[in-house]
Amino acid sequence: MMDGETLHRNASEPNTIRSSKGISNEKEVAEPNILPVEDEEAALPNAPAVIFPEGGWRAWSTIAGAYIGSFGVYQAFYVRQYLRNFSTSDIGWIGGIQICLNFAPGIIAGRLFDRGYFIVLYALALFMLSISHEGSYYQVLLTNGVALGLACGLTYSPSLAIASHYFKQKRAIAVGIISSGSALGSVIHPIMLNRLINGPFGFHNAVRVSGAMNVSLLLIALALMRTRLPPKEKAESFPIRNWFREPAFLVIFLSAIPIFLGLFFAPFYIQLNAVTHGVDEHLAFYTVSILNAGSICGRIIPGAFVHTFGTLNLVTLFTIASGIVVTSMASVKNFASNAVVGILFGIFSGASIALTPAIIAQMADHPNEIGTRTGIYFGLGGFVGLFATPILGALLTSEYHWIRPILFSGVCFITPSTTLLLKELCTRLP
Repeated sequence: MMDGETLHRNASEPNTIRSSKGISNEKEVAEPNILPVEDEEAALPNAPAVIFPEGGWRAWSTIAGAYIGSFGVYQAFYVRQYLRNFSTSDIGWIGGIQICLNFAPGIIAGRLFDRGYFIVLYALALFMLSISHEGSYYQVLLTNGVALGLACGLTYSPSLAIASHYFKQKRAIAVGIISSGSALGSVIHPIMLNRLINGPFGFHNAVRVSGAMNVSLLLIALALMRTRLPPKEKAESFPIRNWFREPAFLVIFLSAIPIFLGLFFAPFYIQLNAVTHGVDEHLAFYTVSILNAGSICGRIIPGAFVHTFGTLNLVTLFTIASGIVVTSMASVKNFASNAVVGILFGIFSGASIALTPAIIAQMADHPNEIGTRTGIYFGLGGFVGLFATPILGALLTSEYHWIRPILFSGVCFITPSTTLLLKELCTRLP
């Protein structure tokens, strides 16, 4: 971890001069809101400086739109009723594909966002969401896995990256607010779906209601969100290959592998875990919403402390804490303990995920590459997520050997290699 003096320097001097090999030769910048430049051509007097508003109606309305714009309920329903003839590993592939397509398109979506095609991405997302309907296993796989996953994937990375068009000093808080929107939706959505699925509406009508609500929210988000910075006039390629020569970016990129392997056990299986341990179903379905309520706090509040403790220090701390909490699920036997585990895991994992885009934005040499960098990170996370839930389902088995996936998820969070890599990164980030 970094000492107090280093943390103070990092918080008070965020601007650095970078090279393709990493961060070098820290220099003071006269105006803190002007983005540092790398090459001599960009440093010429005629080159326009990038100014960040740090607020205003357009900035905050864009954040509100991104905020507006859970598979855990479906997982429990598929396992116990709708697809009861299929194994938990088979059902896990539905969630795995959705996770993959939720994040993996960020590689393309982030690049298109940087090129100025933000509105097009949201229009495509609306189309993919409109064709999401449910049926037999292969239909569930294609619609809930592929179509819904693509709809989310086309908007997730751009929605996070758009905050960097308006904020620099307040970027971590802005990104936290945006990412907390999905957490709030995941509080309301599971309760709504559980009530509808287990009530007079039934499964198919519940999915139709859910789809109509999400389309309406995306339309509102589309009306509010606007990019501020114009795309680069030249369509030159970003030096993506050079980014992987930067130790800081490479380390945070590789850290996605164990983190995303362990991330989805609690959100996907906490409700099923509660039911199989004797918790009444009418109480158990609140566990997903409780977890996501904790995630709201975790995604917003820590952003206020990044200048004091350092973004990477906080990510490391919350990642380790997430592993400890998910491991404690082995001793969960009633609703109260499920609720405590859920809210703590939501806080810690939510903070870890929400602060990561702010770290990636720090590494960018220009705001117009933030979308691509963010998309690359979440693209790897999505690819890892494709295999995460099937692995967890295979470890769980139809006989519900909970200790296996619990330990697997916990180790993925607190593995020494991940924490050591993050600590190493702490000494390299501004």
